[in-house]
Amino acid sequence: MNEKQIEGRQGEEAATKYLENLGYEILYNNFRCGQGEIDIIAKDEEEIVFIEVKTRTSKKYGEAREAVNNQKQKHIKRAASYYLYKNKLEEAFVRIDVIEVYIKNDIKIIKHVKQAIE
Repeated sequence: MNEKQIEGRQGEEAATKYLENLGYEILYNNFRCGQGEIDIIAKDEEEIVFIEVKTRTSKKYGEAREAVNNQKQKHIKRAASYYLYKNKLEEAFVRIDVIEVYIKNDIKIIKHVKQAIE
């Protein structure tokens, strides 16, 4: 695993712990299918939440969420639709969030953007 992959894994682990502390039920980590990948699938009360995690060590190149471009959004939406279909959850209330994780000297700052993708 290279340094970027390790950083990404740390960010996803931090985001998972953050969500669990808020009372979310984690349904799936790293859901992959032919349509794309979703970092975390969770349940927040009655909503199914698809979460893209972006991890950075600085804001040198902008906010982490800015990396979730139109192409990435399409992949997330397609993968989310497939997950809902596969699990017979087409009627569920759904939202797509982005969690930014900034790591510097073992300090993790988490920024949760709810309903980041329409």
